[in-house]
Amino acid sequence: MIAITLGDPAGVGPEVLLKALPHFKRHLKKFLIIGDRKVLESRAKLFSLKLPQEVEILSLSELDIEPSQPNLEGYQAMLSYLEKAISLAKNGQVKAIVTLPITKEGLAKVGSKYRGHTELLADAFGVKDYVMCFYGKRLIVSLLTTHLPLKDVPGALSEEKVLSVARLSYEFLRKIKPKKKSLNIALCGLNPHAGEAGLLGDEEIKILIPAVEKAKALGIPLSGPYPADSLFYHALQDKHDLVIAVYHDQGLAPFKLIHFRDGVNITLGLPIVRTSPCHGTAYDIAPLGIASPDSLISALKLSLKLLD
Repeated sequence: MIAITLGDPAGVGPEVLLKALPHFKRHLKKFLIIGDRKVLESRAKLFSLKLPQEVEILSLSELDIEPSQPNLEGYQAMLSYLEKAISLAKNGQVKAIVTLPITKEGLAKVGSKYRGHTELLADAFGVKDYVMCFYGKRLIVSLLTTHLPLKDVPGALSEEKVLSVARLSYEFLRKIKPKKKSLNIALCGLNPHAGEAGLLGDEEIKILIPAVEKAKALGIPLSGPYPADSLFYHALQDKHDLVIAVYHDQGLAPFKLIHFRDGVNITLGLPIVRTSPCHGTAYDIAPLGIASPDSLISALKLSLKLLD
């Protein structure tokens, strides 16, 4: 069973879910929507969409909330949907969670110390080693650091962190590409030109290069660090199966350039499968009925594949 959490009911989550479900007619009975039936029915009516009767809905709220009009009640609801999914997963009732978008602001306003799904889920499952990874058919990117100010990134780097991200990324690649015998993971440098032999920064020499050597000794096919300005081009030419980016925008800028519509966010290292569309609540277009379901469709397909 795959739990689908509705996310912020004022965002595009309900709309993209309604648009995605018809693509999974054979799998609808594998899905459990955790959210608000009233919101789904209201959005279906607003955008002339259908809510399939075959899909099970665990309705935890009954909100009168308009698209693009977030409020405290909606923020509380979005957190309750996620907490319920986590509870079901811990009890073994669901094997995967697909999360629709929430907001960092919303979490803060309901008193949560977390600023996103990834950290919240890792803490809930007691996981210390986890990876924010982004999957697309042409490009797969793992992040060494996530939601940090750029000035804090160098201090957050360590050989242990590189090894952990490389190990979990390699495990994921082996699942997603089981028939490929020779896999390759490439590590970005932190500094321009990957430090230019220490002339433009020494993090590569002190941390990244030793970490790559240790990974190789452990049988992890990691190479680099490479200059980030050319590495993604080579990855798109199939020279690398996965790229590890040192910081958030280093990895997400090229990934979203290629996979803005259909990319998937996946959390590696959890005891369950967790995927998510690669977009936010998109309040600006939530009332318009123009949100694309492609990213959610990809997220659901990936969850089904990983559970197969």
